[in-house]
Amino acid sequence: MAVLKTVIGRRSFLKSSALAGGGLMLSFSWMASCQPKPEEVLAMPDEWFDLNAFLKIGDNGIVTIMSPNPEGGQNVKTSMPMIVAEELDVDWKNVIVEQAPLNTDAFTRQFIGGSQAIHRGWQSLRMAGATARHMLKEAAAQTWQVPVNEVTTQAGRLFHQGSGKSAGYGEMAAAAVTVAVPQEVQLKEVKDFNIIGTSRKNVDGKKIVTGQPLFGLDYHREGMLIAMITHPPAFGMKLKSVDDSAAKAMPGIRDVFTIKALEEDYERQYFDTCTFPELVVVVGNTTWEVMNAKKTLKIAWEPFSEHSISKNAFGSVQTVRIPAGFENTADHRVQMEEMLARPAKVSRKDGDPEAAFNKAAKVIERTYTAPFLAHNCMEPMNFFAHVTAEKAELVGPLQKPEYTEQALSARLGLPLDKIDIQMTRLGGGYGRRSYAHWLIEAALISQRMKAPIKLIYTREDDMTAGIYRPTYSAKYRAALDADNNLIAFHVKAGGIPESPLYANRFPAGAVDNYLAEEWSIDSNITVGSFRAPRSNFMGGAEQAFLDEVAEAAGKDPIAFRLELLERAKHNPVGKDNDYDADRYAGVLKLVREKANWGKEESTVHRGVSAYFCHDSYVAHVLDLVMEAGKPVVKNVYSAVDCGIVVNPDGATNMTEGAIVDGIGCAMYGALTLKDGVPEQRNFDSYRLIRHSEAPKKIEVHFVQNEIDPTGMGEPPFPPIIGALANALYQASGKRFYHQPFVQDLQTAEWKL
Repeated sequence: MAVLKTVIGRRSFLKSSALAGGGLMLSFSWMASCQPKPEEVLAMPDEWFDLNAFLKIGDNGIVTIMSPNPEGGQNVKTSMPMIVAEELDVDWKNVIVEQAPLNTDAFTRQFIGGSQAIHRGWQSLRMAGATARHMLKEAAAQTWQVPVNEVTTQAGRLFHQGSGKSAGYGEMAAAAVTVAVPQEVQLKEVKDFNIIGTSRKNVDGKKIVTGQPLFGLDYHREGMLIAMITHPPAFGMKLKSVDDSAAKAMPGIRDVFTIKALEEDYERQYFDTCTFPELVVVVGNTTWEVMNAKKTLKIAWEPFSEHSISKNAFGSVQTVRIPAGFENTADHRVQMEEMLARPAKVSRKDGDPEAAFNKAAKVIERTYTAPFLAHNCMEPMNFFAHVTAEKAELVGPLQKPEYTEQALSARLGLPLDKIDIQMTRLGGGYGRRSYAHWLIEAALISQRMKAPIKLIYTREDDMTAGIYRPTYSAKYRAALDADNNLIAFHVKAGGIPESPLYANRFPAGAVDNYLAEEWSIDSNITVGSFRAPRSNFMGGAEQAFLDEVAEAAGKDPIAFRLELLERAKHNPVGKDNDYDADRYAGVLKLVREKANWGKEESTVHRGVSAYFCHDSYVAHVLDLVMEAGKPVVKNVYSAVDCGIVVNPDGATNMTEGAIVDGIGCAMYGALTLKDGVPEQRNFDSYRLIRHSEAPKKIEVHFVQNEIDPTGMGEPPFPPIIGALANALYQASGKRFYHQPFVQDLQTAEWKL
């Protein structure tokens, strides 16, 4: 049985103190803000007892568990409380889940991103439940005058078999105030889990389908005003002047003014990306009035000069060059071709790749590209703010509240303890809401208006304001000997304005002669995290190329990958390989079995792909059929190794969502620029996948093990792109190298 110390990092996890009402509170005062609605439970308690940062117990045994991280559709608001409830040993039907507000005194990493919420929170969540259960057992032991090791728990009740005594948690919560917080606690064995590993429905499910307020756009405060912004129409421009006389004269308009979200001398932190710091703001009574007033603004813009910004990337200060000028997608393509033809920065080199390529019997060389992508969250950016001289109150959807809070504190000149950020459910994130400059904008507008306001971006505001997935390109080369063995592998990858390369990923470690190079091109197009950053390109390109290499070698694509992984497992090259070859091979073997690989019908065209990222392993087999001259995705079989699966329903949903999202981005997604102006402004020109184009069936299978949970929201995304490209080849005889694939499908004599 695992033993865990009740201290994490720089602060003690738990501290006990008596409450006036005889209850128990362990650290973290924000639990008092939990106010469940009476209709949400059958019977609400008369008194609550706060046991620690994550939970409080009512005198009738009802338990409220706080979910500390933002909820963006990945279901952490269900899964995180499940982990606490498991170690607390409470009946799930007696649990109420509430979203916790931001509190950096209570938590570190109270954000979502990188598919790390469950992975990083696993120990502390278990600790919260186990510590509370231990203290309840101690309270029962003292009350019954029995040894604590004879007290057991089950489904929210305490038992002593020898005396026949029992009590509900609610009956012992008040007595636990006299119990000292243990220095360490015992955790459950995996085999004893009753909640973790079972499917539980989304705790917000009913509210979502019945339209109850959950999202930032739903938030309303009596007397609040509506604000909207106008930003430069092109990257490379800044504000020169504005004539707002017509707008100010319109009904319902309170004011028009300009703001600077970030000061010029501010040292930006990692997530302080802000495309257009200076904006024109319109504030009025209603959304409709403000939207109409925006149309009457007469704004002059001017080109900005080349400049640099200072950025602190978690302790490493960087100087980022922002070039002047208006960029074009056509020029980007030429620039990337030129970079691929030049020597680049060597990130890893094993053996003698040059000599191996020179003596190869066969060399395969291919180039892959992908465009800028917009996030296109279903809910446009928005935030509520009420800023006074004494405090700032903010409510809305964002992914990295603790980092944004720091930038807000610096901009407003308010200490952190005067800032209160309440988190709503995100109507989509995928990295876009990591860069919450609109929260700072909302706060500045409220401060100027001396009133509560809600800032709302239109779809066009969001889609044309940057924070895109970068545009990428990669050239792959593979060398085969006379026996069709892979003897050398070379990847040169780069992008605008960052490289997507992961030099130590597969097939690094599986090839004697390996070379990885990277490059990048400065740009004034702002980019940021997009679902599975960098992997979202490299996973698809790498896996499409390996498929072509397997064909050139005359080998089955799964067998070819397994052969390389066998080498990496038993006789790896280098010491920095960042994947576990055995687990990697495991998902390939599982998907081969579940898809009945090699036994498909003659009318089915199959593609396979497997990738490692965010500490998890995923393999897909995608089946295409031709219907009325169109390629249709019939089935997708997925094998996932993400360690212990907390909530199988939630994990399955994330896999399904990533598959649909990945197919849509690979087939249709593209944001292009002409003279610095985004050519796609809304969904009439930015193509998304449609319901009829989603796979008809998706089967998700999880590797069963007892490894601590790893990433889940992002890992299934990159490999589906490779599986799709490989299936399209099987159907058409044409390889697909450039995303979106729809542009090459038109030349494959298929009707779309």
